[in-house]
Amino acid sequence: MRRFINSGIVKTIALFFFLLAPAICFSWGVTGHRVVGEIAQRHLSKKAKKELQKLIGMESLSSWSNWADFIKSDTTHTWDHVSKWHYVNLPGNLAKEDFLSSLQNLKVENLYSQIKALTAELKDKSLPLEKRQIALRLLIHFIGDLHQPLHVGREADLGGNRVKVSWFDKQTNLHSVWDTDIVEFQQYSYSEYANNLNIANATDIKNWQESSLEEWFYESYVLANKVYASVPADGKLGYKYNYIFKADLDLQLLKGGLRLAQVLNEALK
Repeated sequence: MRRFINSGIVKTIALFFFLLAPAICFSWGVTGHRVVGEIAQRHLSKKAKKELQKLIGMESLSSWSNWADFIKSDTTHTWDHVSKWHYVNLPGNLAKEDFLSSLQNLKVENLYSQIKALTAELKDKSLPLEKRQIALRLLIHFIGDLHQPLHVGREADLGGNRVKVSWFDKQTNLHSVWDTDIVEFQQYSYSEYANNLNIANATDIKNWQESSLEEWFYESYVLANKVYASVPADGKLGYKYNYIFKADLDLQLLKGGLRLAQVLNEALK
């Protein structure tokens, strides 16, 4: 007997996988970026909230926090040039003065140069709405990237992507551990994680927000050096590694959210 498949069912299934595709392709890093966006949302000024409504309506920062990764799937290659904006590459273990000099004198577009450029674009109300919307979407993500230490990593190993390790016996690389594995290991939804982290006192918040962009990069760079140095000879990472870096992970996510709020509050005042 010939069987016929209801075309409506086929369309429904196709739509399901279409909508799911971004999560499948880019599930790494999604939770961490949403945590940063959610924390930032809770620290926006009244003025910034009002201006954001003009840009993204009632949508949240967390809902846009992974757009900069999702556009990597664009088959038109419209966004290929953005890929190098996610990171900076510098030699390891530089003294602070040498690090800052190297950061400020990089010749190619990078995470540092583009955070500054995108902040200026978001601030400029004479620009077309679409251009400012794109600047916002990218900025939300890039402030998160800045606080993932291996986005301020080393060129030789592509920010830890070539450092082979295992995470609870799963073969992976050091960058992926920090993008996804150690975040997902905490077993929180992004909103639960944001709730748990959003308990800093006013003095700490002020200090973290008011330090310079260059200082934010240096903090991540120092942590990146610690991350590189802490890979065991056998490359096996698990409970002990999580214990060592849990506080660093939490602090970076919290700082990322608070500082994203600070950047937006300043740009949209």
